[in-house]
Amino acid sequence: MNATKTVLLIALVLINVVFVFGWIWAVRRHRLSGRPSVGDVAIGLFTDFLDTLGIGSFAPTTALFKFRGRPADELIPGTLNVGHNSSAFLSTILYVTAVTVDPTLLACTIASAAAGAWLGAGVVSRLPRRTIQICMGIALLVAATFFVIKNLGAFPPGGLASSLSGWRFVVAVAVNFVLGALMCIGIGNYAPTLIVLPLLGMNPLAAFPIMMGSDGLVQPVASLGFFRSGRFSHASSLGLAFGGVFGVLVAFFIVKRLPLTAMRWLIIVVVTYAAVSMLRSAYAPRVAAPVT
Repeated sequence: MNATKTVLLIALVLINVVFVFGWIWAVRRHRLSGRPSVGDVAIGLFTDFLDTLGIGSFAPTTALFKFRGRPADELIPGTLNVGHNSSAFLSTILYVTAVTVDPTLLACTIASAAAGAWLGAGVVSRLPRRTIQICMGIALLVAATFFVIKNLGAFPPGGLASSLSGWRFVVAVAVNFVLGALMCIGIGNYAPTLIVLPLLGMNPLAAFPIMMGSDGLVQPVASLGFFRSGRFSHASSLGLAFGGVFGVLVAFFIVKRLPLTAMRWLIIVVVTYAAVSMLRSAYAPRVAAPVT
């Protein structure tokens, strides 16, 4: 393993140590409690299983949360980042060590995404409930659109390169900064990354370490902002974390291949329904509190 990847993995471990202590601090400061349900664990296992196969976890998780009716809409962005962090940590280690990609590009794109997440989490943790509902609804529609594009075979085929240079390098780093910020409102980075990097001439397989590595650093960095505000579901996050680790291991070492096209069509229906439901909740008339 080259020095850059070694430094990346060390940074990954260190930021996740901070993540663990930050979560403990948040539980004490905000007096969070509750145990994860079987449903929370099952959602984590299923969505991170899909995540490891390249479908993504944010949109399916949001849809399943919306179907179930909890956690509260304004807690979903924080819960996604906190709960899916353990699987992102594991996936990063597996893909960064298994797939070849230019270490300089890998380091710069991941650092850029982490910087975007730090900015984004600070903004999202202060947004009102209605604004979060609108942003999440739009995020789900964006995800559904990307799934349709993928199923119709309209994604760029990509090139053979495992590195970028010149203006292409700059574009990749800049796009990852934006994607890191957008992850804080529930827009996953997988589909956009699989469009942008192949358009720039990269091998789509080389995008996986960048996607996974970005998640591995973005989610703990973003979580620190949600820890400060307390705007995440402690119980649901624990369930996602426990189930997610098993989902990654099953997908990476055992299953590896599934009829993903059919699964994406099913997810498109579910995610679109959840998006409409989220937007309806945002624009539903508020019931005035009784005057006492």
